[in-house]
Amino acid sequence: MAEDKELVCADCGKTFVFTAGEQEFYASRGLTNEPRRCPDDRQARKQRRGGEGGGRTGTREMYPAVCANCGNETQVPFRPTGIRPVYCSDCFSQIRS
Repeated sequence: MAEDKELVCADCGKTFVFTAGEQEFYASRGLTNEPRRCPDDRQARKQRRGGEGGGRTGTREMYPAVCANCGNETQVPFRPTGIRPVYCSDCFSQIRS
């Protein structure tokens, strides 16, 4: 069984405890590296990146567009440049399959 470890945060330099339970959790997910940041700095980094899940769960900026296939107004998660056609989700699904 793993024992608690004291690690030094790469951002703030403070020591933090990497508990035996956290070590087991990391191992169960196939993660082999120890955390480099303390929990406070990990949380702050996630928030700067836009959410809890590394930027994937935060709100995403959406941009208005007109579907090149059906002509309906839609919202897309990228800024349309006009170089490539933009499709609504229904048309995109049809074209993709």
